[in-house]
Order: sequence, then C-alpha cells, then structure tokens
Amino acid sequence: MADTKEGREKQAADEKRRQMQRDIREARERADEEEPPILRTDESDEDWPPECRRRDCSEPATFLVLERYQEETGHGAVEATAALCETHTAAESPTNLDGVYEDYVFRVEPLPTME
Repeated sequence: MADTKEGREKQAADEKRRQMQRDIREARERADEEEPPILRTDESDEDWPPECRRRDCSEPATFLVLERYQEETGHGAVEATAALCETHTAAESPTNLDGVYEDYVFRVEPLPTME
C-alpha cells in the first residue's frame, strides 16, 4: 500500500479494530476468574465501614457501585467503583453508556456488615 494519508488512516483504523478485538478476547478469557474481594472486612480495620465517596458526605457507605465500560481511546475496559451511602446510591445510574460493549457491567452490591 502506498504511503498516503488514506493508507495511514486505514492502517490506524485497522490497528484500533484489532486492539479492541484483543481487549474483548482477553476480557472473555478473564470472565471465569473470581472477582477480587470488594473491600477489606477485617474487624481491626479502622476505616470500616468506609465513608461515602461523594464530596461533603460523611455518611457510612452501604453499597458498592461498579461500572465496567470501554475506554474512549479504545485501549481497553475500565472499571469504576465507588462506595456510596444509601442516599447517593439511589441517585446513581450508568454514566458511560457510550462505552457499552459486550462485557459492559453496571452493578450495585450491598457492602458486607461488620457484626
């Protein structure tokens, strides 16, 4: 292929497509792996329960919100997690719907309680 602007753009688009396919294939291979623990629940942990991650909120977190989406640059999946109080969890919704792909996840899980 001649070294033209059109040729370079096609090569870049092809590489981007191949990278996205590799990322999806790797994510599928990891799908059978166990999820890492949500948060440390050791009773000696002074930061338990965690505090809500929202600015100016000092309530204890009761839920963990997870969103996994495709990064805008196409360099792979991104996972965003936040420990939130009940009030802020109720207001939470998917924010990266433009990055939805086959393994997209939006999940809200209750945090374990210390008893």
